Amino acid sequence: MPSDSALTGWDIGGAHVKAARVEHGRVTGVVQVACPLWHGLDKLDAAVVQARAALGDTVHHAITMTGEMVDLFDSRAAGVVAIVERLTAALPGELRLYAGRSGWVAPAGAAAHADDIASANWLATAAWVASRCPQALLADIGSTTSDLIVINRGVASTSRSDADRLISGELVYAGLVRTPLMALAPAIDFRGRRHRLMAEHFATTADVWRLLGELPEHADPYPAADGGAKTPEASARRLARMIGRDVDEGSMDDWHSLANAFADAQLTALIDASRALPGITTLPVGAPVVCAGAGCMIAARLAAALDRRAVTLASLLADCAPTFADDATTCAPAVATALLAERAR
Repeated sequence: MPSDSALTGWDIGGAHVKAARVEHGRVTGVVQVACPLWHGLDKLDAAVVQARAALGDTVHHAITMTGEMVDLFDSRAAGVVAIVERLTAALPGELRLYAGRSGWVAPAGAAAHADDIASANWLATAAWVASRCPQALLADIGSTTSDLIVINRGVASTSRSDADRLISGELVYAGLVRTPLMALAPAIDFRGRRHRLMAEHFATTADVWRLLGELPEHADPYPAADGGAKTPEASARRLARMIGRDVDEGSMDDWHSLANAFADAQLTALIDASRALPGITTLPVGAPVVCAGAGCMIAARLAAALDRRAVTLASLLADCAPTFADDATTCAPAVATALLAERAR
């Protein structure tokens, strides 16, 4: 029988489903499952089955999402409703939807509150972090995007949508794995000369961090840009192609240097966005960067560049088994949604 005291938090993304099980404030399980939602809602069904098998069933579920953005749906509102309908059929027990500033909503209210439910996972994470760390910069670097949120006696952001956050710099499309390298910069230095980048999907940030030896295990479940091998040599070949070269035109040291240049370009984008964030100038110098997401180590680099100390999201948890600490940091919105929902109960 499902546990009545446990609760599962769900973060339904367009590329991954993340789920966290909590009981009496303690994180007792976390899982991330690849879910290419743009291919169909059956992918969500399969991911939910896999997550339930890993965590076990509960009778209470708290849900946040970003998956409504995928081009499977005609609109974000339609995506919210479709995802909620699918989860209502798939999950046993009570479902509550995180609707940001509108609080918690029952599935029947999904259509009426679609604008607040859509892509509110960043706000769930920020709200929970604010309850544990009154002043901080939250840097959640995921596989696809980065969320940069000022916490100053509460969530400082006034954004209500992804459009708002793109304007403010709180949402940056520069993630650990899935970002095409042409999105990071228009040009890059290689062997002392500036190369304009090919506007082709030849390589992604996964190739950069793999070549640098910093790509976390299991962080990259999707095929490489060319469908090829996931080795340093194959990543070097893909990076070389971005500047119109073949891999045999340089040594592995050369391609390692090119990977570092792309990593620096990604970091520069995050630094620039952070320095322009609403409320950042009033954040005390002692306020840390709370690092979260699969790209937690990129967030730590950002902290160093901003001359702030770095703390992981897992370190803010009151009770989390060491086994789940890294996964809790990676799956921050699912963990935060679960803990906020448990508190609300």
